[in-house]
Amino acid sequence: MGKLLAVGTLAFDAIESPFGKTDKILGGAATYIGLAAANFKVETGLVSIVGDDFPQEYIDILTQKGINLDGVEVVKGGKTFFWSGKYHLDMNTRDTLATELNTLADFSPVVPEGFKDADIVMLGNLHPSTQLSVINQMEKRPKLIILDTMNFWMDNSLEELKEVIKHIDVITLNDEEARQLTGEYSLVRAAQEIEKMGPKYVVIKKGEHGALLFHDQNIFFAPALPLEEVFDPTGAGDTFAGGFAGYLAATENISFENLKNAVIQGSNLASFCVEKFGTERMVTLTREEVDQRLLQFKELTQFNIELQ
Repeated sequence: MGKLLAVGTLAFDAIESPFGKTDKILGGAATYIGLAAANFKVETGLVSIVGDDFPQEYIDILTQKGINLDGVEVVKGGKTFFWSGKYHLDMNTRDTLATELNTLADFSPVVPEGFKDADIVMLGNLHPSTQLSVINQMEKRPKLIILDTMNFWMDNSLEELKEVIKHIDVITLNDEEARQLTGEYSLVRAAQEIEKMGPKYVVIKKGEHGALLFHDQNIFFAPALPLEEVFDPTGAGDTFAGGFAGYLAATENISFENLKNAVIQGSNLASFCVEKFGTERMVTLTREEVDQRLLQFKELTQFNIELQ
């Protein structure tokens, strides 16, 4: 069994979309990454921070999925990170209504002894210096270090972000972020420029339009499964990352061919995440459902061609 270490937020989210709204519910990048990775035979450990207002019920949800929380710091008297957002009708754009860092403002991650030898490290969307500190705590170079980031860090901590990018193997970001980071409109050229910064692999997420995987001169495209209903896109990118990293840790194969499979696995799990608000769908998801939808992905993309 492979070993996956994921660093990110455990959080409260309050979400509003055209399909309804929620009060504070379980959220956070590390939460979605862990729940996605739990669908594979992999030992997953989270590194995060919460206040003592984080309910035992949420802790139980994660531990019952086999997720190790030794790296989660609980601050007595502290408040857990909170985010609130409202999605527009197209579900691709949203307004952030509130961001309360709380305990996250002073987060200094500590990697548990049992995960300092993790095969795969998934660096969820946090300050680049926080991500780099996790890399520096590893006893040996992991087989694969995966980084997720966003335009906020490009706007506010670009030099720190470029430094951590030098030390990773895979970067995941969306098309807008890839263009901002490189100044290139063409995603092919953007990926080429990002590879020059250090990563061997570049994954560019395009939301409902799928994801692209770049490596050297090779390109692979995975579609997003057309869905009848999308209730809440929150966490879809982190679920993708968790499925991608979890599959690679479970298979212990980091070849380009297997990274293609990992992109499909991540896309598959993300398609479930958006069907309910927050983590609700990921908590109830079964292996049978995952496998059944994988077959739908195969049918969606497989065809025979005869050259005339």
